[in-house]
Amino acid sequence: MPIDAGLLDLVDRIGAFHITHRAMKEAQRSIEAAIGSGAVDDATRDAYVAEARRYFEGFDREARAHLRDVDKRLEHANQVAFNLAAERGVAVKRIEGTQSVLDALAELGSRAP
Repeated sequence: MPIDAGLLDLVDRIGAFHITHRAMKEAQRSIEAAIGSGAVDDATRDAYVAEARRYFEGFDREARAHLRDVDKRLEHANQVAFNLAAERGVAVKRIEGTQSVLDALAELGSRAP
């Protein structure tokens, strides 16, 4: 019986990951050996799919939690940048205002009798 092309594609895609989890590594080795010998039965296929689902669902949860954390940190960083830009604008206006007063004082001082 030929091996399902979808399973072969999945095994190749999962094989491209650097997997350190013991159970998933063993499942990958087992399915690759079964494919190599042409002996992929339903039990081997089902065990592989179940382990891959367990592993990648956990991996997905972890990646999504990390993304939420990064998004929160980016939102905070953007708020800090916005606040600093506004603060800078206030400082620039203060400098412009005080400079105009100093210029006016200098002008008056140069006209003193």
